[in-house]
Amino acid sequence: MRHRLRPVTPDDRAALLAIYASTRAVELGLTDWPYAQQRAFIEMQFDAQTRHYAQQRPRGTCQLIVTGDEATAGRAVGRLWVDRGADTLHVLDITLLPEARGQGLGGLLLRELMAEAQQHGTPLTISVELHNPARRLYERLGFEPRGEVQGIYQRMAWQPATQRQTEHQECLP
Repeated sequence: MRHRLRPVTPDDRAALLAIYASTRAVELGLTDWPYAQQRAFIEMQFDAQTRHYAQQRPRGTCQLIVTGDEATAGRAVGRLWVDRGADTLHVLDITLLPEARGQGLGGLLLRELMAEAQQHGTPLTISVELHNPARRLYERLGFEPRGEVQGIYQRMAWQPATQRQTEHQECLP
């Protein structure tokens, strides 16, 4: 799937809300809340998450994942929020709309981040919900659990080849 990343602008709030809402649809489907209450809940949670990411990872950058060509401005199908630190590349969030899932785009984006991490010699990390189906993708790509489970989240890491070799050598007698 052809894609490009572009920085988020204030005009992207509606697209970002729709992307975020798609991650909560199953959960909200279990409630009997009217649409207005669901919408208010989504906006409140989205704003809280955005503030949290900005406070905890001020270097982080949020980008829209856009399919299509630049001539038609494309269509936002997801978001990618990454903190590029000196010693690690951390994915705060990677979310695709349901219709963009299962087509290889998430794996492609992660492989691009893995190449960036490899180039800088830093690990690529992500925190994932224990029961998130995307966890299988991370494992297939070589991510491994790191540290203790924190609530419902497991931190996972992918190590560049040079770091994997060093870690392996340190285990040898």
